[in-house]
Amino acid sequence: MAEQSFVRRASFHGSRSSVKRIVLRAPNWIGDAVLCEPAIAAVRTLFPQAELTLLAKPAIAELFTHDPDLHQILVYDERGAHRGLTGKWRLAEQLRRHRFDLAILFQNAFEAALIAFLAGIPCRYGYATDGRRLLLSDPVPKPVSPLHQVRYYLDLVRPLGSESRERAPRLYLSSEDAAAMAARLEAVGIGAADVVIGLNPGSTYGGAKRWLPERFAATADRLARQFNAKVVIVGARGEEALAQSIAQQIRAKTVVLSGQTTVRELLAVVKRCATFLTNDTGPMHVATAFGVPVVAVFGPTDWRTTAPSGASHALVRQPVDCAPCLLRECPIDHRCMTRVTVDEVYQAAVVQMVGGTTAALEAPRLPLHGVTVLLDRDGTTNRDTGYIKTVDELQLFPGAIDAVARLKRAGARVVMITNQSGVGRGLFSLEMLGAIHAKLRAAFEAGGAPLDGLYYCPHHPDDGCACRKPGTAMVERAAADLQLDLSGAYVIGDQRADMLLARKIGARSVMVTTGPTSAQALEELRQEGIEPNHVATDLSHAVTWIFGHGEKAADRASGQTSIPFGG
Repeated sequence: MAEQSFVRRASFHGSRSSVKRIVLRAPNWIGDAVLCEPAIAAVRTLFPQAELTLLAKPAIAELFTHDPDLHQILVYDERGAHRGLTGKWRLAEQLRRHRFDLAILFQNAFEAALIAFLAGIPCRYGYATDGRRLLLSDPVPKPVSPLHQVRYYLDLVRPLGSESRERAPRLYLSSEDAAAMAARLEAVGIGAADVVIGLNPGSTYGGAKRWLPERFAATADRLARQFNAKVVIVGARGEEALAQSIAQQIRAKTVVLSGQTTVRELLAVVKRCATFLTNDTGPMHVATAFGVPVVAVFGPTDWRTTAPSGASHALVRQPVDCAPCLLRECPIDHRCMTRVTVDEVYQAAVVQMVGGTTAALEAPRLPLHGVTVLLDRDGTTNRDTGYIKTVDELQLFPGAIDAVARLKRAGARVVMITNQSGVGRGLFSLEMLGAIHAKLRAAFEAGGAPLDGLYYCPHHPDDGCACRKPGTAMVERAAADLQLDLSGAYVIGDQRADMLLARKIGARSVMVTTGPTSAQALEELRQEGIEPNHVATDLSHAVTWIFGHGEKAADRASGQTSIPFGG
């Protein structure tokens, strides 16, 4: 049935078996080209008898060297022999001499279709993008909803009869390439038995995609000490200074290869890594294609379309309202990246290394890893003066930042959940609330205690909304946004609503008595027969209790000994 559909839609006569020569136009970017590999393999499955030729720019041609599905690779030298209109015509004439039956255009630009058209290729498949519909014999409608790029390319060949499913891409490295890189690393002090942590801190698309260099350095330094590892930094030409600045902050042996590798050498060094810390870039997809555990930091780009493929990978991001913006440079405060902490990336990397290619190495378990702590604001972390109506009125309790920092160092996820009916009552604006929260977040972050999230209900109590505590809508939203595990969660607050919220979501409740009406609220709860799991004099004592309770429960469940992050 699939073959009949192909014959009906195609511009030539005959069945798939009559197709002898196919040219595939590869995407121009390394990451896109890697994600296209499953579709290339699908074409090979569809046309087992056909000769497959890849038309690609030089870097992409190098990427696909040794790919067993390809018979030959033609280089599209846009800056040399194929430059300008004369060069495009020269390339079209070269393709015409190959007498291709079918062109499949994974590259979406107008010129890809124009060259195939000028080459006289009778059947030209491609997405109907960039105003090129009339140049395609068989234009395929572009998907409306966002798709992961692997599926995006696979869907292009489905009208040809492909039934291939999504899978992680694959790349191929020769033994000669691997041996050459091993010798190069050996020469700079990285032997075959050494554990290697790969860093890819740059981005050719723009600065908005880059996580902070000092945080790359801090994360790599901690991992190197934890696993007795060495570090290799890779990147494109022009990123050498960035790499050197990071290397200078890492105490472990660090080799900078940014701007010093060919594409094949990049493949070889990435494959050598035990884990790969990266922004959303092409080398990230190279690592996934070799099965190297990846920890990818995402900010302005769309994780739904370009996240690492396959298993054994971690994506670290902060859900902010302005992401994904897809901008090259951030016009505001780069919050999508600045809110991603060293602790988050470090913990993700430890999980990848222990569960991935370095399973024999044992990392100490963080005592509160994965535990969610839901934190009230007024009366818990700061003085409750009735309503905090201006930035200057925000006064954090002494020790509050240190208490949250202890939780963060122990691996906990800390999310603030707060009722702010002052907005609904007209006492202050949403803009002022945003400014207050910006100051609060900055203070916690400066003290090594960045919040994983902050959710607020701005409604009047009479509005009957689902988000106002003890309603659970804010928690449900946070759990969905941040992928929180609420099974062993804690709620810390000074009000009756906080304790009732804990009961509703099945969390343990810790009441602090630092609020102006905490004593009254506690008495009301006891009259109702509701007793918090613990009553603490302040946030610091609440955190101390969580450490004792959480570690004992975790140790009973796992039989392991926790490392002392709580002191």
